[in-house]
Amino acid sequence: MANPRGTTVINGTFHSPKTQHSKWQSTDGVKNGIPKEAQQNRKPRFSDKPIFESYPEPPLYVLVLTYMGYGIGTLFGYLRDFMRSWGIEKCNAAVEREEQKDFVPLYQDFENFYKRNLYMRIRDSWNQTVCSVPGPHIDIMEKVSDDYNWTFRHTGKVIKDVINMGSYNYLGLAVKYDESMKTVKDTLEKYGVGVASTRHEMGTLDKHKELEELMAKFLNVEAVMTFGMGFATNAMNIPILVGKGCLILSDELNHTSIILGARLSGATIRPFKHNNVQSLEKLLRESIINGQPRTGRAWKKILILVEGIYSMEGSIVNLPQIVALKKKYKAYLYIDEAHSIGATGPNGQGVRDFFGLAPEDVDVYMGTFTKSFAASGGYIAGKKELVDYVRVHSHSATYATSMSPVIAEQIIRSLKIIMGEDEKHGGLQRIQQLTRNIKYFRQRLIEMGFIIYGNDHSPIIPVLLYMPAKVSAFGRHLLKKKIGVVVVGFPATALAEGRARFCLSSAHTREMLDKVLEVVDKLGDLLNVKYFPYKKSGHPALYNEKSFDKEASFDEMSIEPEA
Repeated sequence: MANPRGTTVINGTFHSPKTQHSKWQSTDGVKNGIPKEAQQNRKPRFSDKPIFESYPEPPLYVLVLTYMGYGIGTLFGYLRDFMRSWGIEKCNAAVEREEQKDFVPLYQDFENFYKRNLYMRIRDSWNQTVCSVPGPHIDIMEKVSDDYNWTFRHTGKVIKDVINMGSYNYLGLAVKYDESMKTVKDTLEKYGVGVASTRHEMGTLDKHKELEELMAKFLNVEAVMTFGMGFATNAMNIPILVGKGCLILSDELNHTSIILGARLSGATIRPFKHNNVQSLEKLLRESIINGQPRTGRAWKKILILVEGIYSMEGSIVNLPQIVALKKKYKAYLYIDEAHSIGATGPNGQGVRDFFGLAPEDVDVYMGTFTKSFAASGGYIAGKKELVDYVRVHSHSATYATSMSPVIAEQIIRSLKIIMGEDEKHGGLQRIQQLTRNIKYFRQRLIEMGFIIYGNDHSPIIPVLLYMPAKVSAFGRHLLKKKIGVVVVGFPATALAEGRARFCLSSAHTREMLDKVLEVVDKLGDLLNVKYFPYKKSGHPALYNEKSFDKEASFDEMSIEPEA
């Protein structure tokens, strides 16, 4: 949902710039994140139309055939396991030695069943070896298997000029060396590649300080701390923010790094339905009323964990509504902007910028530099007190090697381009071009009859294929046509929701997109994956903010929004 022209969103509601008399809109007269005037008029300024992302469903026969396909594959898998156990068929999977039969099993047989008998059949659709810069075109090393996908070998042939629809190069900053990279080259000559120490010892360089100050300016927050690995930024820092006696409310589709960090924290974890504020509010109410299990004591802290853009669904978090909830129930909000920072919002500042919220509406900002910034690493941002606490207690700062100065300079280069300080390379133009590419590509796919998920402003566009055989066939056929795309199946998605995931970039030209769309159109007819017309999904509906300014029952809030 974009902002209406001439307005910004503060505390989850729209405000006219004419009413703003200070840097941030005053919160006087605001209850539960909603202005008093809006409550009295019963029409919140946030929006008259609820935020709603459709999740279309295919015809019933598609789901039936999908489950039948998995069922038949499972039956043949058990048959092949029986043949392997009797030596009729060679077993290429890892097995326990006979002398270890009394040990705790290292390889759980059932857990590896899917990998042995289903994944191996279509394994060639993944793990491609790229031998070029991940720009709009890439070169891929051809591979073949002589043992039914258990192992691969390269033929020595390179597939040239494959249109890259799978990389997270949203702003097209992952390119070969050009004049804008001179500072990166100079940094390499001055500092070398590695730091060989942690941030707590000898690993804090002036480049790290420069990057953190620039990132804080970009995000409009008080302070930032950077880390050398994006995954570890979540996994190693969430445990220092919450612990035993705390409650984590986590979106059910959060990234594995968030899930791992939550589990390591020792806090109680309760998932809520994806992007569903009704489910979140129900958990908040119940948790506050009931308190901790057995003792009934109040929770020390309640932390809501969400992502800016969900990488498998292409959906954008309903941030204004969640901000209103976290204020109403006095919870904390942690947002992972790995895919949204740089690519979302009029200034590329992520979903907060997209919705026009104030920086202080989110307690903890997390993001990575691996997508829009064409680098690696991550950051934690927010108030100075928070970041100072993270500097002292973070496991990454204590035990992990610092970010390479070359990587830090690459991020600084990308930031300056996005912020407009390097006008020659058009940061704002890249963001606008990405938005145009997203809208064009999504609209064309819908017109062709494909079922797609996600938000109209998300650079990730999932195309639903459902059946595992069609998932692999889709990826193989596109690669033959020199189009590289990521196909995804179980367990990364629900069992019956296999899909292809297109990642758009500002570097894609209209000619490239038209070529991809032409091939995908023909392939959709060949594989019969155009499932329109469709019925509305049974996924939980999403609600606007007017339901949060009163103590309404959940039955009253469960009315389906009008299309």
